[in-house]
Amino acid sequence: MLTMLVVIFVIAYAAIALEHPIKINKSSSALLGAGLLWSVYALSSGDHHQVGHELNESLASTAQIVFFLIGAMTIVEVVDAHNGFEVITSRIRTTKLSSLMWLVGFVTFFLSSVLDNLTTTIVMISLMKKLLDNHEDRLFFAGMIVVAANAGGAWSPIGDVTTTMLWIGGQITTLAIMKGVLIPSLINLMVPLLVVSWMLKGREVVAPARAEGNGQPQTAPFERNLMFCMGIGILVSVPIFKTVTHLPPFMGILFGLGILWLVGDLVHRNKEEDDKIHLTLAHALMKIDMSSIVFFIGILLSVATLEHTHILNALATWLNQTVGRLDVIVTLIGIVSAIVDNVPLVAASMGMYSLAQYPPDSFLWEFMAYCAGTGGSILIIGSAAGVAAMGLEKIHFFWYVKRISGLALIGYFCGVAAYLVQTKLFG
Repeated sequence: MLTMLVVIFVIAYAAIALEHPIKINKSSSALLGAGLLWSVYALSSGDHHQVGHELNESLASTAQIVFFLIGAMTIVEVVDAHNGFEVITSRIRTTKLSSLMWLVGFVTFFLSSVLDNLTTTIVMISLMKKLLDNHEDRLFFAGMIVVAANAGGAWSPIGDVTTTMLWIGGQITTLAIMKGVLIPSLINLMVPLLVVSWMLKGREVVAPARAEGNGQPQTAPFERNLMFCMGIGILVSVPIFKTVTHLPPFMGILFGLGILWLVGDLVHRNKEEDDKIHLTLAHALMKIDMSSIVFFIGILLSVATLEHTHILNALATWLNQTVGRLDVIVTLIGIVSAIVDNVPLVAASMGMYSLAQYPPDSFLWEFMAYCAGTGGSILIIGSAAGVAAMGLEKIHFFWYVKRISGLALIGYFCGVAAYLVQTKLFG
C-alpha cells in the first residue's frame, strides 16, 4: 500500500509541476490525486472507522485555510471593484527609472504583506501599464515585482498562502514571524534592487502618450477611500482578532467579510441595480479564483494521506540522517519551490515535522516561511505571483531565466545568510 501511495502522489505532483507543458490544470491533478490516495488508503486499511475519522480531521484543518482564502480574496476583489487601490497607485510620481524601481519595489513589498503576493502583483503590473510605455521596461519591472511580492509575503501571516498555512496550523505566531523574517525578506529584495538600480542608472521613464480608460464605471472618492480603508483594516485586524479571542483566523476574516458586506449594501442602497451590481460583494464572490481554492483543497488532502500513513515522518527521518543539517534541508526546500508549487512543499513539511519536536516559532518554521515564500521567485513558474505576471505581460520562461532568475537567486541566498546570522546573534 505505501509504495502505491507514494507512486500516486509522485505522479500527481509531477502533473502539477508540468501543468503548462501537458496543458492539464493543476486543480484537476490535485483532486484526482486526493481521490485516489484516500481511496487506496481506505481500501487497504482494515479499520474504515479510523480512516473516516482521519479524513474528517484533515478536512477540518483544510477548511480553515480554504475559508480564510475565500474571505481574503473576496475582500480584495471588493476593494478593487471600487478602484480602491488607486489610493496608493495614483501617488507614484517620478521621472527616473531607477527611482521608480525602488519605489515600486518597496510599495509592492509592503502592500504584499497586507494583501497577498498574488493580488499585489496583479495591482502593480496593472499600474506599470499606465506608467511605462516601453514593453521591455515593463517586462523588467514585472519580474522585479514578482521578487518584491514574494519577499513581502514571506514575513507576514497573511501575505503568502504558505505563511498563512503555517500561521493557521500553529507553527508560527504573528509578531514572531514579523520580527524574525522581516530583515531577511528586506535583504532578499534590496540586493537585487541595488543591482537593478545600477543597471538602470541615468535612464528616464517613458510614459504612455495617453492614458486610456478601462471602461469600468468610476466610483465616488468617498466610496473608493471607504472601501480601501475598510478592506485593508479588516485584513490587518485578523491577527489582532486571533490574539484577543483565541479563535481561528478564518472566523476573523469571515466576521470582517460580513461587516464589509453590510457597509457595501448600506453605501449603495439608493443606487439602481445595474449601477451597483459590479460593486456588490456577491459579484466579488463570483470573481475570485475558485480554481486555486480547489487546488489547495486537493493538495492539502493529498498530503494528509501521506501524513496519516506515516510516510512523511519516515521521509523526515531519512532527510535528517542523510543531510543532517536542518538549515540545509530547508534551504533546499526553498530552491525546489522554484520548480514545483510551494503549497504542497510546505504542506508536506508540516506533516513531516511535528509541533512536539519543533514548537511554534522555532527555527524550522520561521526559516521555512522565508525559504518557501521567496524561493519561488527564482523561476517564474515557482509562485502564484510569477504565473500571474507571466500571463499579464506575456513573459517567456527563458526571458525570465536570463534577466531575473540570477537576481532572485542572489537575493535568496543573501536572505538565507541574513537569517542564519540573525539567529546566531539573537537566537
